[in-house]
Amino acid sequence: MNALIWKVAVLTPLVVVSSFAVATAQPIDIGSRRELFVDRLLIDRMEGVALRLHRPVKTSRPKSPLPEKHYFTVLKDKDHDGQLFRAYWRETNPDYPGPFHTGHAGEMVCYGESRDGHEWTFPELGLHEIRSSRGKNVMLANQPPLLTNFTPFIDTRPGVKLAERYKALGGYPGPGDKRGKSELGWGLFAFVSADGIHWAKKTEVIPYQPAWRHAFDSQNCSFWSQAEQQYVCYFRTWTPSKRLRSVSRTTSPDFKTWTKPVAMNPNLPGEHLYTSQTHPYFRSPHIYIATPTRFVPDRGDAPGYDKKDVNATDILFMSTRAGTEKYDRVFTEAFMRPGLDAQRWRNRSNYVALNVIPTAPSEVSIYHRSGDRYVLRSDGFVSVNAGSQTGELVTRPLIFSGKELHLNLSTSAVGLVQVEMQDEAGQPIPGFTLDDCPIVYGDGIDLTVKWKNGRNLSSLVGKPVRVRFVLKECDLFSFRFQ
Repeated sequence: MNALIWKVAVLTPLVVVSSFAVATAQPIDIGSRRELFVDRLLIDRMEGVALRLHRPVKTSRPKSPLPEKHYFTVLKDKDHDGQLFRAYWRETNPDYPGPFHTGHAGEMVCYGESRDGHEWTFPELGLHEIRSSRGKNVMLANQPPLLTNFTPFIDTRPGVKLAERYKALGGYPGPGDKRGKSELGWGLFAFVSADGIHWAKKTEVIPYQPAWRHAFDSQNCSFWSQAEQQYVCYFRTWTPSKRLRSVSRTTSPDFKTWTKPVAMNPNLPGEHLYTSQTHPYFRSPHIYIATPTRFVPDRGDAPGYDKKDVNATDILFMSTRAGTEKYDRVFTEAFMRPGLDAQRWRNRSNYVALNVIPTAPSEVSIYHRSGDRYVLRSDGFVSVNAGSQTGELVTRPLIFSGKELHLNLSTSAVGLVQVEMQDEAGQPIPGFTLDDCPIVYGDGIDLTVKWKNGRNLSSLVGKPVRVRFVLKECDLFSFRFQ
């Protein structure tokens, strides 16, 4: 991504402009990237359409599900023979006598595999004699407090050493107010692995900051950012005044030295965000999606727990773009509700695994801590929705590369999309007006917009244009020039 794009992506306010009055605004270079409507960055105006949040649908219960445990991460290993889904989670050694404070010596990391992303197996790893809830699949043990929130990823950095193809962060500073303290050992430690199963602990890489009351006591999500060309970590912090669970961000060129953390502050007033689960969306890696758990004290039920732990939880949807230091929350209501099952209204019952995973050509999966799998269509988080009356969306000025425009959309039998290419001032470009575009209808994640006389868009490459989408009974999820 070139410097111009980053300047725009970081500095452009994410607002919906009401008219073409800002015709002189600097165009946004989207190249051939797939763009989703998870924020309003590219939107100038909407008339008769609205952004709609789509909620995941639970699939049939697996015959061999993942266990109901804590802090899951699911990875899809594309380099393996065929496809291999890997799951990691935290359990407690059943023979550990206690005490059971967070960070105790009985915490361990367990491992599961799947070939289809639905049914799971639990290999006997032969690494520990300890038995988990699924057998001898214990991967890491006896490393307190580093296994409290062990969170791995596959390192896609070009040239990464084979011995470090898998990386992880783990660490927990212990309970209590730690302001003014800066002892070593309270931060996050790096782990590396060649195969995702045999891990070597490295040094402490993200130290605890003495200005913090508390931090790191949740999954801390790190990854190699293709868009930023550096490592990024979104980790748990607490807001200083209201003491709300929140999220901060730090970056690193080498997974060893990290920048001074920046508070992202995505919380609404009084809102706790227990996890962030922030990661690049695989079809648009410049967009990071987040599925945090919202923690609501003094609701629900907590049988077997101290009454101070009575709480209800649900799942939210947020996004942030590469290189920015804020989250976008177009929707502040729940993405996934607890539902009818009374068990989902108990203490800390609603978490989803880190990573939204492709499990079919047009399907992505979200894994709930209950062992259930939820699905959406690819790119299907948010759509531009039009009802039975025709409406439209017009983008801000864009610069693109490519000859064709591809859409991910779903229409009814009478629904449609038509596209008009406009100049920077909002005037239709001859040959690419609405009348020059045959209607597009149907349901597909990669439908191509056609133009009369077989024209393609190569003559517009590199020029500032606006894209006008006219829709009826349609959900438009994403678009891409390619």
